[in-house]
Amino acid sequence: MSERVCPWWMGYLLASPLRRWTQNPEQLLAPYVKSGMTVLEPGPGMGFFTLPLAAMVGPTGRVVAVDIQARMLQSLQRRAGKAGLLPRIETRLAEPGSMGLGDLLGAVDLVLAFAVVHEVPSVEKFFVETVATLKPGALLLLSEPAGHVTEAGFAGELQAARQAGLELVSRPTIRRSMAAVLRKA
Repeated sequence: MSERVCPWWMGYLLASPLRRWTQNPEQLLAPYVKSGMTVLEPGPGMGFFTLPLAAMVGPTGRVVAVDIQARMLQSLQRRAGKAGLLPRIETRLAEPGSMGLGDLLGAVDLVLAFAVVHEVPSVEKFFVETVATLKPGALLLLSEPAGHVTEAGFAGELQAARQAGLELVSRPTIRRSMAAVLRKA
């Protein structure tokens, strides 16, 4: 595991209800998520965004949560079960070097990449893999923590996203973050 990857035990802090005061998932995601959608969430941790996403996509939608840490996914599954949302959430343990998304090519309506791209070994490969899952015209919401990623680093991520076939739609304001909404051309 990369040294840059958030340790599994930190997931408890990141899933804390107190975080909702600064980053309310429903408010942040409402403009982008509709009932029936398929949403891909790389690096979901213990499900701070995953559970609200599952509620928002409704019984006909699904959330595919991909992580490299089994303990994060196990906690996410427990929390989803308690919330009654487990049938809408598919968890996947990523392989080294690939998220294993071949079965999702052209099937995803939205990718939520929240505080994860700075942790991947290859930003370019991340965007190539995720863009391949998107339907034409589908969106990717990218957000990185301002304390971990510099403006230059975020600009580099946006450049990699453009090279993978995404175009910048907007730069939403997300507290303590740098963010962009991108669309598959």
